[in-house]
Amino acid sequence: MNNDQLEGKWKQVKGQFKQKYGDITDDDLTYSEGKFDEMIGRLQEKTGKKKEELKEEISNL
Repeated sequence: MNNDQLEGKWKQVKGQFKQKYGDITDDDLTYSEGKFDEMIGRLQEKTGKKKEELKEEISNL
C-alpha cells in the first residue's frame, strides 16, 4: 500500500467517524493523525524498519 492509498483509507475512516460522531472536530482528527505518526516513529525506532514497511504491515492486519 502506498502513501496515497493509505491517505485515501484514512480519509474514508475520517469521513465515517464524522458521520457517526458529528461532534468530532478536525482538531480531534488531526490529533489522532499525529498519534498515528508518533506510533509509526516509535515502531521505526524499535524495529529499524522503513515507514512504508510498517504501514504495509499495519494495513495487512
